[in-house]
Formats: sequence, structure tokens, C-alpha cells
Amino acid sequence: MKNRTNKNAKPAPAQPTAAEMYAARRNDIARLLDVLAMELDKHDEQAKADPTNWGITGNLGKVRSDLIDVVGFLSGMDREDVERFLAE
Repeated sequence: MKNRTNKNAKPAPAQPTAAEMYAARRNDIARLLDVLAMELDKHDEQAKADPTNWGITGNLGKVRSDLIDVVGFLSGMDREDVERFLAE
């Protein structure tokens, strides 16, 4: 049996290096932080327009909790340590 090869087949794209993937992910995180800042500004406007709305406050509680988890993960700190840091 003859082994046939497709002469028009393109070689598989090279996989990114760890450094390239790190840079791409670092860039994504920076962009996401920018979006987070913009969304916080929008929430500020909503909170000013409806200062008795606990839903908006709850949204920020969820974001705060998630960010505590992220900071704890990246820093190796326990959640309680991050919360203690915030209370200082």
C-alpha cells in the first residue's frame, strides 16, 4: 500500500512558547482590568441614580469576593489574610 501525502496540506501552526503565552495572557488580564474599571464607573452612575438599590451593592460584593479569591490565588495568601489586608 502506497503512503499518500497531500501536497497542498499546510503544516500545523507552531505552538506558542510559555513566554509568548504568558505575554498574551498578561495582556488579556490588563485589558480585562480596564474593562472592570469601565464597568465600575457604570455601576457608580447606577448607584448614584438609585442609592437604595441593594442589587447594585450585591454585584460589587460578588466582584469583591471573586477578586479576593484571585489575589489569594496569585499571592499564595489565604482568603482571611487578604480580607485582613483590606481591613487595614
